[in-house]
Amino acid sequence: MAKSVLSNEEIRRYSRHLIMPEVGMEGQRRLKQGRVLLIGTGGLGSPLALYLAAAGVGHIGLVDFDVVDESNLQRQIVHGTSTVGVPKTESARRRLHDLNPTIDITTYETQVTAANALELMRPYDVIVDGTDNFPTRYLTNDACVLLGKPNVYGSIFRFEGQATVFYPKAGGPCYRCLYPEPPPPGLVPSCAEGGVLGVLPGVIGTIQATEVIKLLTGIGEPLIGRLMLYDAMAMRFRELKLRRNSDCPVCGDRPTITELIDYEAFCGLTNEVIQLESQYEITPQELVTWLERDDRPFLLDVRNAYEVDIATIPGTDKLIPVDQLLHHLNELDTAREMVVYCRSGVRSANAVNLLKGAGFRKVKNLVGGILRWSDDVDPTMPKY
Repeated sequence: MAKSVLSNEEIRRYSRHLIMPEVGMEGQRRLKQGRVLLIGTGGLGSPLALYLAAAGVGHIGLVDFDVVDESNLQRQIVHGTSTVGVPKTESARRRLHDLNPTIDITTYETQVTAANALELMRPYDVIVDGTDNFPTRYLTNDACVLLGKPNVYGSIFRFEGQATVFYPKAGGPCYRCLYPEPPPPGLVPSCAEGGVLGVLPGVIGTIQATEVIKLLTGIGEPLIGRLMLYDAMAMRFRELKLRRNSDCPVCGDRPTITELIDYEAFCGLTNEVIQLESQYEITPQELVTWLERDDRPFLLDVRNAYEVDIATIPGTDKLIPVDQLLHHLNELDTAREMVVYCRSGVRSANAVNLLKGAGFRKVKNLVGGILRWSDDVDPTMPKY
């Protein structure tokens, strides 16, 4: 009972909430009693964590296994330059305690898996999905359905975002009702490959935080059964109605998924990164030596054109984005030795696999791409 009593300090802190009749003392007490688990403390998790802490959510759990990188700071505003290299959960904990020392924060420096998801989520009232990969989204969804907990979902890419609340226990759909099957591996690029407008996660994450507050206080109309779509370029919001699928394998009338499964396998990610034989791979240092010889290889860049302005390997012969490669095979010589590269080695591995299937045999993938080139060969080359 004492946990729900507001101190004089808290009354001063939350005074703008307390004078709103829709929230008031009772709503603020509910926030103080609330327990919210954030899956991810990155782009979406940053505004989520900041606003939920500021609002007075009494117990916030933070799950992440990554460390703060400089490239995060363009959008992951809970972190700062001083915490680069620090685990994201610890970086976020420091900032949130500085923002609001009256709340409790539990950190889990781990990856959410089928083995630990139910244990992690069970003590919390609301689960928030701030992840950026399909296996964790399906895992979070299934665990929430099995536990009967609301899943406040958001996703972002480039200039677009979406948000909703998946909550079958309240009559709404789950993530599988909207997306029964994951997309083929590699079809949807990550934010690291496709980019994201820095302010976009602030918009979507704040919407998610709003939904959490509404769920905890019992006010307003949550986004249950409604998918909000946001287009930053057009500055336009749209809404789609969602219905629970009675045949859904996890929340339907006759569910066939009654326990957590292997989500990497379900999403086909065991084959997402093409495993090439060693004869089709080359390291940056090996490539440097080869480029100095008379029989230098043809150097093919399969990134997008706008990435070339950021960094490129000297001596590159041709740029063909990997999604256009199939239509430009006639521009390449099957008889000449070729090395293919991209940012990190993933797209180029897929390109090498495609070229092999088209009859190219003298082709190699630059392992680690431009990122490893910067580490091993030229530290002045910018990373992105």
